[in-house]
Amino acid sequence: MYLQFVFAVQNRLSLIRSEWKDELYKYITGIVKNNKHKLIAINGMPNHLHVFVGYKPHQLIPDLLQDIKGSSSRWINSRNLVQGKFSWQEGYGAFSYSHSQIDNVVKYIMNQEEHHKKRTFREEYIEMLEKFNIGYDEKYILKDIL
Repeated sequence: MYLQFVFAVQNRLSLIRSEWKDELYKYITGIVKNNKHKLIAINGMPNHLHVFVGYKPHQLIPDLLQDIKGSSSRWINSRNLVQGKFSWQEGYGAFSYSHSQIDNVVKYIMNQEEHHKKRTFREEYIEMLEKFNIGYDEKYILKDIL
């Protein structure tokens, strides 16, 4: 199965810095591999990430995401890469793709900077939910910045 996971920094704050994002991506790649999945693409913006994996159903999706988000938060905090405490926002999106869509999804993920010149993360996320016919309640889609 090919799954794209999308999740945000707590309060959608722009905390992921260009100086260390590649190290973060490598760390998350290691988490995915240690859980016996294949990382296909990872990229994002300072306030959110897209992680595209070849997912093997031996593990529950929530368990994988808990490992990715929890371990990467501890990694960021142990290195004091942000002022205060870093955490990911609760929840995530998980979107499934067919093998024939892999190249398009990779291109989309790797071109995040271009996409976000045209629309916000919230707009992008709602567009994905609608594209996949996922019902949602506006009040639960991404907490407002405090």
